[in-house]
Amino acid sequence: MMRKKLFLTILIGVTLIFMVRLFYIQIIDSKYTLDAANNAQRVEKIFAPRGVIYDRNRVLLASNQAAYDIEVVPILIDNLDTFRISKLLGVSERRIQASLEKAKRYSYYRPSPIIRSLTSNDYAKIQEEIGFFSGIKMRRRTFRKYSKSNSGNAIGFVGEVNDYLLSKNPKYKLGDYVGISGIEASYEIHLKGKDGKRYITVDNLNRDIGPFQSGKYDIEPLPGKSITSTLDSKLQEYGGLLMSGKRGSIVAIEPKTGEILALISSPNYDPNALVGRHRSRNYNLLYNDSINKPLYDRGLLAVYPPGSPFKVINALIALEEKVINPQTRYACVDGYHFGDLHIGCHCESGSVNLRESISFSCNNYHCKIFKRTIDKFPTASIGLNAWNKHVKSFGLGNYLGVDLVTGRKGFVPNSDFYNRYYKNNRWKAPTIISLAIGQGELGVTPIQLANMTSAIANRGYWYTPHIVKSIGRINIDSSIYNVPHQTTISPKNFDVVVKGMEDVFTIGTAKASILKGLNIAGKTGTAENTNGEDHSIFIAFAPVNEPKIAIAVIIENGYWGSRWAAPIASLMIEQYLNNEITRVELERKMISGNLAKEYNVNNVETILPPY
Repeated sequence: MMRKKLFLTILIGVTLIFMVRLFYIQIIDSKYTLDAANNAQRVEKIFAPRGVIYDRNRVLLASNQAAYDIEVVPILIDNLDTFRISKLLGVSERRIQASLEKAKRYSYYRPSPIIRSLTSNDYAKIQEEIGFFSGIKMRRRTFRKYSKSNSGNAIGFVGEVNDYLLSKNPKYKLGDYVGISGIEASYEIHLKGKDGKRYITVDNLNRDIGPFQSGKYDIEPLPGKSITSTLDSKLQEYGGLLMSGKRGSIVAIEPKTGEILALISSPNYDPNALVGRHRSRNYNLLYNDSINKPLYDRGLLAVYPPGSPFKVINALIALEEKVINPQTRYACVDGYHFGDLHIGCHCESGSVNLRESISFSCNNYHCKIFKRTIDKFPTASIGLNAWNKHVKSFGLGNYLGVDLVTGRKGFVPNSDFYNRYYKNNRWKAPTIISLAIGQGELGVTPIQLANMTSAIANRGYWYTPHIVKSIGRINIDSSIYNVPHQTTISPKNFDVVVKGMEDVFTIGTAKASILKGLNIAGKTGTAENTNGEDHSIFIAFAPVNEPKIAIAVIIENGYWGSRWAAPIASLMIEQYLNNEITRVELERKMISGNLAKEYNVNNVETILPPY
């Protein structure tokens, strides 16, 4: 009797377990339902809308617009008139035939794209006729629309995933889109969103019958997160206008935060040219433009000798090492002389102190204090390594940690470098004296130069430059971007240097660019260039006592700092701080100025149709 009861109990228990499991499989868990229906349905991807990008003032920089892919299911094709459809779509018949063959190799039963990214206008022209072609259908998706035509290097662009990108990002599929450069690439993981799925019931020829179980198992796409950048779109656009006809870059940073206000590379490109079905053609035109190099971001990648702006750093190092004081004077007679070595100087100021040496950009003064700095130590190697440490504390010679996918380290030499070049310790301070005036082996990128200027504006510290403020409603990681980097220079040593930089505008080398009513500190530079005229360089920050903008401008083959770079920098500062331009004639001169003849080209602009 007990055995019978035990058997019944086990039997009822097992039955209940099977019933619960069966209920779960059939009612609760959709996986098995979908698996069973796999041969009678097609799964279509629903592309997630990409997150939009704003500037710091919530001006829309990148949004989405409707696009359409034309797809073909080979098994459903019935005597396709390739000539007629090629005329309708505006592409060659040969391309249509090639796309059909590719689709057949992929699958006779699954849809394959033959034309991608038609605009709404394209769609309106063909939507009535496309239905007459059996096996051809249109699928809606979105692609990018950029509101600013001169911010391609900063905002970036989106491209279709190819085999190479697929090998590096296996989570993507062919036909997906991914950020290639700028913010679009750096913040791809946030902008992309999550694609959805649509289950469609099909017959034995893969023809649509309707939604599978009334769309019960469809998954809606999750849009990408919006990005608020640090860029000031008005300043960015104005900088692009000032750079018309010139090669070079402008980088502007907010010193108190490290936020990038403007990142301008010239020549630039319209990112809308890399959207739509003509994207590949336009990309090839830009990529193969070896003269203007519009895809080359000069603000992040180009390395130049810093020229005279670097004198400010050497002055700070000399003060910190106590080899001079603000009253130290040197007489300049036709520049620096040491034996047979001669470095010319145009300051024509006779005897100068530290402050005057900055405002008049005296080569002799800074060569002498550089030599005194190196000679302070037991050997030149030890002295140069101490100097190197000071220089690198300003962010030079290293990646800055900028939140963009590209960049260069630049170069700040140390004793190892010269020991390899000249053999061990067979060199002294005069051997490398060109470092004193920002020449020789020194190399910096424009963003490093702007960051160095921020450190001076802050009197001894800087924040990691970055181009994004927030993702959705969440601010970026404060542990990376809100922690100050201290330089090796004491705050007290900046006072006399900053005063000298103020004098640059009042009595010094940039007095032609003075802006009345606003205190600006700056430094002109003329960097030697073996390929033509010297580069025009300028750094500045303003207002002096409460800095809101630090800027670096480099105009390739621009002769000297006060000719192009200083006026452009002062106009950028006026635009940002005052929101208006009072020096209309200076503005007109900068905008209309064209240096194409210095580059031996007819034009330095890159113009492409925005589609």
